[in-house]
Amino acid sequence: MTFYLISFPSAAMRLDESEFAAAERDSHAVIAEMKLAGVYRFGGGIDEDVAAVQVGADGTVTQQTYPQSRQLNGGMTIIEVETREEALEWARKTTVGCHTVQELRQFMDDPAI
Repeated sequence: MTFYLISFPSAAMRLDESEFAAAERDSHAVIAEMKLAGVYRFGGGIDEDVAAVQVGADGTVTQQTYPQSRQLNGGMTIIEVETREEALEWARKTTVGCHTVQELRQFMDDPAI
């Protein structure tokens, strides 16, 4: 089994105000389907009202992010499936449910875990 990340940035959510209720309903239906199928592991949206921080090895907290991740926002779902084809199908269903194109990324396997 392999873990996959299905995600989208906030800027990709280009919906008319009238479409948001349907997107919320439809995306929740896809999550329910994932749960029923046993592939859902975690999902949610980045709370853009809470600033990201960096935490050092000594516990120091700094109000900054890595330059390449300043725009980390939006929503994501982590699934666990047997094949990439299954992951692609769930990403397609999520695209339909969210009314927004999704990105699919595969997590590396760590043989030590």
